[in-house]
Amino acid sequence: MSQEDRPDSPSTAPLANDRSHTRRHSSPVVDGPGKAASRAMLRAVGFSDEDFTKPQVGIASTWSRVTPCNSHINVLADAASDGADEAGGKGVVFNTITISDGIANGTEGMKYSMISREVIADSIETVAGCEGFDGVVAIGGCDKNMPGCMMGLARLDRPGIFVYGGTILPGEGHTDIVSVFEAMGAHSQGNMDLIDVKRIEETAIPGPGSCGGMYTANTMASAIEALGMSLPNSSAQNAVSQTKQDDSRAAGAAVLKLLELDIKPSDIMTRKAFENAITLVISLGGSTNAVLHLIAIANTIGVELTLDDFTEIGKRVPVVADLRPSGHYMMSELVAIGGIQPLMKILLDAGLLHGDCLTVTGQTLAENLADVAPYPEGQEIIKPLDNPIKASSHLRILYGNLAPEGSVAKITGKEGTRFTGKARVFNSEEEAQARINDLTVVAGDVLVIRYEGPRGGPGMREMLTPTSAIMGRGLGDKVALITDGRFSGGSHGFVVGHITPEAFNGGPIALVEDGDQITIDAENDVMTLHIDEAEMQRRRDAWQRPKPRYTRGAMAKYARMVSSASLGAITDLPDDTDAL
Repeated sequence: MSQEDRPDSPSTAPLANDRSHTRRHSSPVVDGPGKAASRAMLRAVGFSDEDFTKPQVGIASTWSRVTPCNSHINVLADAASDGADEAGGKGVVFNTITISDGIANGTEGMKYSMISREVIADSIETVAGCEGFDGVVAIGGCDKNMPGCMMGLARLDRPGIFVYGGTILPGEGHTDIVSVFEAMGAHSQGNMDLIDVKRIEETAIPGPGSCGGMYTANTMASAIEALGMSLPNSSAQNAVSQTKQDDSRAAGAAVLKLLELDIKPSDIMTRKAFENAITLVISLGGSTNAVLHLIAIANTIGVELTLDDFTEIGKRVPVVADLRPSGHYMMSELVAIGGIQPLMKILLDAGLLHGDCLTVTGQTLAENLADVAPYPEGQEIIKPLDNPIKASSHLRILYGNLAPEGSVAKITGKEGTRFTGKARVFNSEEEAQARINDLTVVAGDVLVIRYEGPRGGPGMREMLTPTSAIMGRGLGDKVALITDGRFSGGSHGFVVGHITPEAFNGGPIALVEDGDQITIDAENDVMTLHIDEAEMQRRRDAWQRPKPRYTRGAMAKYARMVSSASLGAITDLPDDTDAL
């Protein structure tokens, strides 16, 4: 559905003195004699007579003991519910799922990661739609929570706010989860004793919060704030802090203001708002997963966004944040100097952000940033725009005969901007990992990991384990890795993912053979398989699609329904869309 097609556009919004719109969805569920049974059920979970006259605010909590990213979110959900109650609404907490990328990486279970994004969106839409919530607060921690929550809010298009669960603190010796993965790689090379690996394992994750670098969780939280869908600085707070609890409480209250003003996600998530999100992601050196997820969210809300938009915006936006994985600092250290608000003010003043975009405060982005103080003198995390880490985007959209529909690379420049090598082909992540560990992979190789796309995997696993093993072996600038899967926000090195069409759909990556020469040119944004068209056609004619790895269950359903990665790998495209 396009934004123009949505009901209650600003021109038809209710008058300010008419408050019936604040209970547009709960009223049909609880009002009148015919809804006595509904009220009886709700009385058993704490509703009073007065509560039935209030707007209902669903609090979508991703709390779970599955992962430290989410282990504290029950406290934040309660705070958000209290905030809604204090502002005159009735908060109702419900749960959706999370999985842990950090735990599942390198296993078959990681194939459920992208599936979980869709399940989160489906479940938020389902519960809020069924129960008649007038507004929604969605609280996320681990990577897929953020886009899943945002897609759920977009589908509902009811007044809503996203709250980020917050970042974890550094581990002992300035370590984090990626430190553990890279220690594993160093051990496989013989460069680290097992006792040292165990020491890092025991101390790298000190408590609740999302992974500590500018990995996918912190990237997406920052992008959502730039979109205008979370309160100012919500994306830059420590998970275990009074500030984060206050943010959650304020979000619950803010939904009541959005209901009063009848401001919905479609009023906030405009084309210009997505451009703001892309700009901030680039300036922070954020994860390649932002490309996938922002396209998915935009598609859901009815905004046209393509891979090429990242290229165009990237031409004018520099990378200025010295944050992990390619840099030195962690998100908690950025929090300590003011978070992302001062950076957004810098970008706004330079004409790189659209200040007139509406946000969940009810004010514009420029109004939110008007009184933001600059970073302290002498800080080294955020570089000046005129002396950046990289003058243009690190997110490169590559085309060519290996990726005719596009691919996504994260090239900071530290690994160079061009790589030519011989293909070493693997039909799964596990095959590649085994050959990295047994030293088969050597300098000059281009690792090709295929049949890991959205349909072929299925699930589009991220290649954090092999990229960390490569870094641990000291090969980060000596080998390249390309895949129709994706990468963790913690991955770095010369890596290209999201290659489309994917191998399962007969894309050219399915036709690569061991020893083929491949060139990755991030200056001209081209990836080339050096064989002539006649040979390419010969291989294409000989190729046969492999049988699906799953025929029943969640993975089979996902593989049948999911779109191309270039369209966001979403599962609810209209039937008339050329999705595969």
